[in-house]
Amino acid sequence: MKTNIPDHRQFAYLNWHQVDALPRDRTLLILPTAAIEQHGPHLPLATDTLINNTLLGRALTLLPADAPIYALPPLCYGKSNEHIGFPGTLSLSASTFMATIRDIGQSLHSAGFQRLALFNTHGGNSSLVDVMARDLRAEFGLRTFTIFGSAGAKFEGLNPQERTYGFHAGELETAWLLAATPELVDTTAYTANYIAYIDGWSKEGQASRAQGPEDPYSGPSALVPEPSLLAPENGAANFAWLTRDIAPSGVMGDPTPATAANGELWLSAAAERIAAVLTEILTFEGPGNP
Repeated sequence: MKTNIPDHRQFAYLNWHQVDALPRDRTLLILPTAAIEQHGPHLPLATDTLINNTLLGRALTLLPADAPIYALPPLCYGKSNEHIGFPGTLSLSASTFMATIRDIGQSLHSAGFQRLALFNTHGGNSSLVDVMARDLRAEFGLRTFTIFGSAGAKFEGLNPQERTYGFHAGELETAWLLAATPELVDTTAYTANYIAYIDGWSKEGQASRAQGPEDPYSGPSALVPEPSLLAPENGAANFAWLTRDIAPSGVMGDPTPATAANGELWLSAAAERIAAVLTEILTFEGPGNP
């Protein structure tokens, strides 16, 4: 697997004497969590893992050289059963995923470490990561933090529809990989589907942007035309969904406008935001004692 993590930030590159010399109360360890799963016909199975590695690697290069921050080897497999039925998807059960994080946390606690950040770039893991952060705090007293994706970075030029419902293999993820690993993007195989449209945004109004296949909007135009109370995410009530309910191609979003230039811009914005978050985590004391 490609890596952008600098060698001096790789926890697994240390020997045990070097680990033993680390300041236990100040060292921040980062556990990347991602997935190996389908990302449509144009992106690789490792998309979430590659994005995680690229974002974290770039963020780590922005930190002072003497900051005691190290990346643990990534947990590449995640809970990906929303993509069931698509060849290549490798999914862990929720219990296996959570037990793995718990055991890693126990190992770090046993070694005397006190700070752990869970850096997640797969939506299917998000709720489990939140649960485990609280559980690690309760069981082992670890100061545990969660960072999701771009950590709230703002992406100039990303349209509202894509920002809201470009969940998977859409413009943002495609642009990131065009910038980071262009050899792994098949630009001739773009398709587009949305789980829903926001007010004032429709398939018909955007059809002129489509390129490539005869009908890049394969499958239903949207499962929910304009959700109000009932929504796929962040509604008054949410409905559970599987990718095959929405997108025959496995894509939820529209990759056709993606460019390497925007990808580079958005990678930089996310890396700067993540670096700022890691800096705050490093000195955070918060309530209670570890």
